[in-house]
Amino acid sequence: MSDLGTADVVLRLLLDGQPQTRAELIDRSGLARSTVNGRIEALLASGLVVPSGEAASTGGRPPARFRFNPTARLVLAADVGATHLSVALTDLTGEILHRSTTQLRIDEGPGVVLDALVRAAHELLREAGRSPADLAGTGVGLPGPVEHSTGRPNHPPIMPGWDSYDVAGRLSRDLPGPVLVDNDVNIMALGEHATAYPEVEHLLFVKVATGIGAGVISGGRLHRGAQGAAGDIGHIQVLGRTELCRCGNRGCLETIASAAALAARLNVGTSQDIVELVRAGNTDATTAIRQAGREIGTVLAAAVSLLNPSVIVVGGSLAQAGDSLLAGLRETVYARSLPLATTHLHVVPSRTGRDAALLGAAKLVCSQVVG
Repeated sequence: MSDLGTADVVLRLLLDGQPQTRAELIDRSGLARSTVNGRIEALLASGLVVPSGEAASTGGRPPARFRFNPTARLVLAADVGATHLSVALTDLTGEILHRSTTQLRIDEGPGVVLDALVRAAHELLREAGRSPADLAGTGVGLPGPVEHSTGRPNHPPIMPGWDSYDVAGRLSRDLPGPVLVDNDVNIMALGEHATAYPEVEHLLFVKVATGIGAGVISGGRLHRGAQGAAGDIGHIQVLGRTELCRCGNRGCLETIASAAALAARLNVGTSQDIVELVRAGNTDATTAIRQAGREIGTVLAAAVSLLNPSVIVVGGSLAQAGDSLLAGLRETVYARSLPLATTHLHVVPSRTGRDAALLGAAKLVCSQVVG
């Protein structure tokens, strides 16, 4: 738990943003008046709770109201991609206040990338007129498997030099508060779920970009698996394919349906180039994207039978290409899955778009800091 100490029970009752009186907090918490008064004073001193006018009087002095102050502290959220670094400051509800994005390759190594992350964090704090002491914590998404309990990458195939690197320890030298690290698709799933589908119990978030992966929300909670490798669908073998994958195996989904694979096939440099070709009406690019959707859908059909989600959200850079990817994906998912599993299944584009990872990284920290 954070430095909020024993004030967390009262704070959680104020997180909905509705001002409440001491009497209302006593009634809702079931705590003694003296305990609630003490916790309110602690929260007022920390700035996490502020006065918010007075309630209507029922005789005598009107009772004071209190509300949660989400800007009392800040959260640093970082989305470290294969070729980019996005960093944002959010308030304690996860709302993005300031952000920056730079082009940076993950294969430059943890020293270069994490130094750049720290520099970006301090620059954003200066722009916001705040100090590092205002940080409640930092959330980071990495494009590879992560052992969540330690924040260390676990044999990431596209991250040379990162295996078992102490990411949280390195960032903690320069950034106060807890540092929480997870796979980027996991935090994208968290961001999409919390922002767009909080009522959905079973959801898959599929990222189609330089690599392919899925974040699994089951029973309303993120499912990481035993070693943090749950949802690594990009390295499931596609029947009849033998292309060599960077993971060392052959025929992985990534080798035929990822942005990297399509860029090589279309003789362009990046996923954005592919998106622009599709938007310009290029037939080869549109056909390639739709076929990639079919290949991904074949793998997802097995996931639908295994996990029975009610929503599959498709995000990542290639999802910006429009309907072609989704059309191919839907085609095979609905054709290959049993009707019982697809009757109420929705396959939809991400609502949070490029912000999914930043929102999820912030959610990771906010859940620990304020519940």
